[in-house]
Amino acid sequence: MSRPRNTTISPAPAFTMTPFVPAAAMPPSVNSHPIVIDLVMVTEPKPAGSRQLISPLAAVFEIAPANVLQGAVLLHGFASSFDRTWRNNGWVDLLADEGRSVVPIDLLGHGDADKPHDPDAYGALESEVAARLPEAPVDAVGFSLGARVLLGVAADHPGRFRRIVVAGVGDNLFRNDDSGAIARAVAEGADENDRIGQHFEQLASGDGNDRLALAACLRRPAPKLGADELAAIHCPVLVVLGDRDFAGPADPLIAALPDARLVTLRGVDHFATPKAMGFLHATLRFLA
Repeated sequence: MSRPRNTTISPAPAFTMTPFVPAAAMPPSVNSHPIVIDLVMVTEPKPAGSRQLISPLAAVFEIAPANVLQGAVLLHGFASSFDRTWRNNGWVDLLADEGRSVVPIDLLGHGDADKPHDPDAYGALESEVAARLPEAPVDAVGFSLGARVLLGVAADHPGRFRRIVVAGVGDNLFRNDDSGAIARAVAEGADENDRIGQHFEQLASGDGNDRLALAACLRRPAPKLGADELAAIHCPVLVVLGDRDFAGPADPLIAALPDARLVTLRGVDHFATPKAMGFLHATLRFLA
């Protein structure tokens, strides 16, 4: 089992060479090697004796063997859609520039997909996504709800993936958070002191959304996804999490995945993650 590799990305002047890495996030017996790339500070833990890579193309991760670039599966977050999360934030165009096509998926209850109001209808989100996967092992990126669904698919079908990137998830996957409170905020409106509920209510009120369908999605009978299930995912996984994201910390998720590394987006909260350039750059480099 390989060690987690932790990276912190934050806006910084090109001459700044003092990385920010929480001590708890640094694995033992690892040397931290700072690299400055395009006015972004990257701190890459480097095992002693390993070969140093300093290259705009190599970036923060090892370069994968040359291969034919394939399509990428992109799974959006709650109350969003493929277009809102990925196309409107430039992901589709930038992946096309890398020679990749994308597999556009709107999760049930979102975008152009059907919008049932029965929570039981959403129990098969993972199997519905699995049915849309290409035959060959694929690269996939998921944010928030999409990340949770993606990890569930990968746990059931580990051989279907080459590399995976998940963002906006961490300790929240292991907590017993009250999703019912968020569901009520989405369907009926949030309390004036419930900031997170208000934000989800605002998201759910977006054009084309069905608030009752989204509330049903939150109340779905989700399959179990714990450490035992995550241990089945043997492909490399990149976890991207803002240091202001309520889903954190990422430590339990990193520990549960056999081959995981972490990128921390400094000064980024949950809802700003899809448009964060650090997320985009880290993903492109990891999937290269």
